[in-house]
Amino acid sequence: MDVLTAMTPAQAAALWSGLMIILLVVLGVRVALARRGNKVLLGDGGNEAVLLASRVFGNAAEYIPVAIGALLGLSLLGMPAYVLHVLGGLLFVGRIVHAAGLSTKGVTAGRLFGMALTWLPLLAAGAMLVVHAFVGTPHG
Repeated sequence: MDVLTAMTPAQAAALWSGLMIILLVVLGVRVALARRGNKVLLGDGGNEAVLLASRVFGNAAEYIPVAIGALLGLSLLGMPAYVLHVLGGLLFVGRIVHAAGLSTKGVTAGRLFGMALTWLPLLAAGAMLVVHAFVGTPHG
């Protein structure tokens, strides 16, 4: 835990951004494997398993770049590392929980909880970015 508390804001942003990028690659590999296993060359080929894997990846691809941008912006503003750890950690867990929940049919608690863990920190990050655009950094 000392490693996390000793990080600079840039290192904290890098940690969570890197983990989310790795998650995105893992989800992309799942799409490739689903296509290969179902002999689909492009798109989903009308195959439900490929379509589901593609949507899990697509949903992550819609939110992860925004999350990374928010973390980097807050880092550039000098937001304390612990703030980036809280936001980044919630976003990362939210993306994992949502991907797991979306990997099954129907509305699941994982889908709902995962989206809440994505939207709430994004909303908080967005609000912090707007406020600090007008009032400056937290250190002055």
